[in-house]
Formats: sequence, C-alpha cells, structure tokens
Amino acid sequence: MTFRYYRDLRPTFTDRTQWALPAVLRHQAAVRPHAVWLDCPEERRTWTYAETLRAAERVGRSMLAAGAEQGDRVVLVAQNSSQFVRTWVGTAVAGLVEVPVNTAYEHDFLAHQVGTVEASLAVVDDVYAARFVAVAEAAKTIRKFWVIDTGHREEALQTLRAAGWDAAPWEELDEDATLPEVTEGLLPLPEVRPQDLASVLFTSGTTGPSKGVAMPHAQMYFFADECVSLVRLTADDCWMSVTPLFHGNAQFMAAYPTMVAGARFVTRSRFSASRWIDQVRESRVSVTNFIGVMMDFIHKQDPRADDADNPLRCVFAAPTASTILAPMRERFGIEAFVEVFGLTETSAPIISPYGEDRPAGAAGLAADEWFDVALVDPETDEEVPVGEIGELVIRPKVPFISSMGYFAMPDKTVEAWRNLWFHTGDALRRDEEGWFYFVDRFKDALRRRGENISSYELETSVLAHPAVVECAVIAVPADTEAGEDEVMVYVVLSEDGLPPTPEELYAHCESRIPSFAVPRYLRIVAEMPKTPSQRVQKAKLRALGVTSDTHDRLALTREA
Repeated sequence: MTFRYYRDLRPTFTDRTQWALPAVLRHQAAVRPHAVWLDCPEERRTWTYAETLRAAERVGRSMLAAGAEQGDRVVLVAQNSSQFVRTWVGTAVAGLVEVPVNTAYEHDFLAHQVGTVEASLAVVDDVYAARFVAVAEAAKTIRKFWVIDTGHREEALQTLRAAGWDAAPWEELDEDATLPEVTEGLLPLPEVRPQDLASVLFTSGTTGPSKGVAMPHAQMYFFADECVSLVRLTADDCWMSVTPLFHGNAQFMAAYPTMVAGARFVTRSRFSASRWIDQVRESRVSVTNFIGVMMDFIHKQDPRADDADNPLRCVFAAPTASTILAPMRERFGIEAFVEVFGLTETSAPIISPYGEDRPAGAAGLAADEWFDVALVDPETDEEVPVGEIGELVIRPKVPFISSMGYFAMPDKTVEAWRNLWFHTGDALRRDEEGWFYFVDRFKDALRRRGENISSYELETSVLAHPAVVECAVIAVPADTEAGEDEVMVYVVLSEDGLPPTPEELYAHCESRIPSFAVPRYLRIVAEMPKTPSQRVQKAKLRALGVTSDTHDRLALTREA
C-alpha cells in the first residue's frame, strides 16, 4: 500500500535560527520597508513593515522599562485592533510571552488563566478592566495595566487604580518619551531565540481546567509558514481575517503568515456575512479564512449578480462545508478551498494540497517530512489497520515545531505526551490513498462556532447553582454543516426545596459562562448512568441525543 503525503512545504526562511518573530519582522522591514503589512480599515490606518518594527520596539522597550524581564507573561484581553497587533509584536521583540485571553471570559474562567500564567503585565480594552477587579486575587502578580480606549477609558483607569494597580493609557506604550536613557542610548532589547517561549494559548480542558499551551517562537513561525505553503501566499497577496486575534486562527494562521511572506494583513473587528464580499473588494483581498459556520452563513446570503467580481483566489476553511463547496467556488469565482487538521499543541501535521479536489470530508494528507503521524487504539497505543478509526497521535521530526507542553501543568504534559507521542484525543480514519478524515472526539471537549469549550469548566459553573447536585456536559450535533457542536447539559437536582425552573437554570448559566458556551439543551434527570467506578458514562448520554423531555433554550427564547 502506497500512501500519498503532503510534501509541498519548503520553509520561507531556510535558516532555522531565524524562526522567531523578531528576526522575521526585522528581515521584512529591511527588504520591503515601505510595503504595507498591517491594514486596519475601520481605523483608516495602515502600518508598513518599517513602521511596524519601530512600533514593536517602542512597545517592547516600554514594557521592559516598566520592570518586565525576559520570559515574563503579558495578558492581553482585547477585541481586534491595531493596538492588539502592536502589543503582540511588541511582546515578541522584548522577549516577553503573550497570553491572549478570550474576551468572553470573566469570573472563574478569567481567574484560572491569569492565575496559571502569573502574569506580570496586562493590556486590556477599557470595557474589560472591571473583570480583573473581580478576580483580584488571581491577578495579584500583575504590576501594571495599559488600557485601550473604546469609549470608557477614564472610568477603567479609575477602577484599576482604586483597586491598587498602576494603570495608564495604551498610548504610553507607543511613546518614545516613556523610555529611560542609558549610556548606549535606548534601552536594549534582548536576543530572542527560536526555542524561547513566545505565547501561551489556552485550549479546552476535559477532566480538568483548561490548559495553557506553551508555544515557542519556532512553532509559531512554523505554523505560520505551513499556512504560507497551504494557500501559496506571496508578497503580492492580501489576507483578510475577521476572526478574533486572541485565537490562533487569526494570529499565527493568518496575520503571521503574511509577515513571513511579506504580504499585507487586513484585520476587521468582527465577521459580517452580509458585508463580507464588500470587504473583500474594498481591501483587495486574495486570501481569507473561515471557521465553523461562517462559510454556511455566507452561502445563505442572497446572491448578487457581481458576486464573482472580486480578487479572492483562496479560502482556508476549517472545517470545509463540503456540500456547499462547489456552489461557493462557482458563485464567488474562488480558485481553491484548502484545509488542515492541526492543534495548538502540534501545528498542522495534516494538510490539503492546493487546488486539488479531495474526497468529501477529507482534511488532508500527512506532512511526513515534518511529523510522524499515526492512528492508534486509545487504550493500548497500538496502531489500528487502515480504514479503521483510531486516535490521532503525533510527534515532530524537527526541534520546537510543536509546543513545549502545558504551562505550569507538568502532570497534564506527561499525560498528553504518553509513549513519546502527543495524544490528540481526536478520532480519525485514514483511507488507502492516505487521506485523513475527522470522525469524532474521544475526549470530552466541545467545539462550537470556532470556540473550544471545556466540559469540565462548564460543569463546575453549573454545579455552583445550589440546587444542582450533579451535572454532565456533552456535545450534540449542530443542525448546520460545519457548525460543529451544540452544548447540552444533564443535571440532577437536589430533593430539598422547590426545584429551579429551566429558565432559572439557563439564567444561572448566562451569568457565569461565556455566551458561546451557554448550553442550548438542558435535560433534568433523576440519575446519571455510571461506570462501576462511579464515573458518568457520557457515551450513553451522547447516544441518547436530544430527547422529547429536553429543554431547548432557543425554543424558550422564542416563546418568551
């Protein structure tokens, strides 16, 4: 049997000692100083590569001047903006570690992530400042905040200062006047190596809290260069991303690839299905990316006679809604739809060839020059026969193109890298040609509309209701292709007192849980199916699906 493989990847930077963002940015600022890199249409402002480097060095030096030391963590809670991007690249050139946090997170979710990384500094939109006061104990290591103005900055500064923190407007980071003089001139910036930690991005927890994936600079670079190869990106291209920059999908799978290729990066504040094709035209976009149901939402927009009159040639869709791929390609005149199967922990070991029609549902082929990839029995780690479903396990062939483990969680790191392979918890199958197909999740994590959701953290929040004595969160299929999962929660209620109504339980969830993770379905049961060791048998709950006695939050909303 002869498998096909993905062997198109030839790194843009052939010297692996240059696989760090400061080296990449300095190279591009030297060879194309006047070319635009960052394009923010809503701010009516662009930054060339040279301007981006100068801004990054100002931001980085300001953070070091505030007392940060190389390796310190900087928490970033903000919507898409030029300030977000300049903060990210500034932390990189200063040798600091960026920790982007989902803007939907507050209470226990925020406290866990901030406390785990023991952040030294924070950059936040003004509307999120009060959330840190509510988790002050977890955030006690933060020495200083810089606040991005979205219309409420003075209030945010006062709130943070009243809680005892040093807080300043974000613009202070980007001003030369804030920098101290030293004998050689400006405050020196450290050497940043490919193996140095660049970012900590939190992914879903399963049997415990969410885990912070420790990504070295070399991995961030390699993941980005995989995307350069995936979409055949060149300096003549423009890549637009409308997904949040606190996700890897926008940051190292859209913004960073354009830096590697010397292309232009357009960021928008949010996704709009009705405005999408207009934005493509306005910014002369040649490449863009979809996650989750975005592709389906655009497909459902009323067709226009001039839909195909646009510069778009490639869409990176994860996952690809295969049933509408052909009509989308024809309607908008798109040359190629591409896809990968990757994880924050491992980069993308499975990649689809550019411009090639692949079997329906296929994610791609193994990039065997860079990774060992196998499907194994999750109980024994023995490889399964071709065509059978197994757990995807991965190991890199090149240093530092996968993560360094879970930050401050050595036990979880050892567990995930069992037998020297990273265990994804994802069930895939491989056909006789070598195409991989995602089937299901062995683990209890969920994914809804591009957001990873921790079943453990949801269960913890639901259990905080005084009437709930037991609960279990599961995924049920969404009714939209590529919508991934809907969230369903089973609860066992206390026999004491008046039981809460479904509406009360939903209200409790909405007060404690990020909006994208609030369960749609709720089922109240007398008991859960258990194993002999008294663990909930979630497989049985998933097999039941949505039953006639299940409450639907959307239906309750419509009735109200």
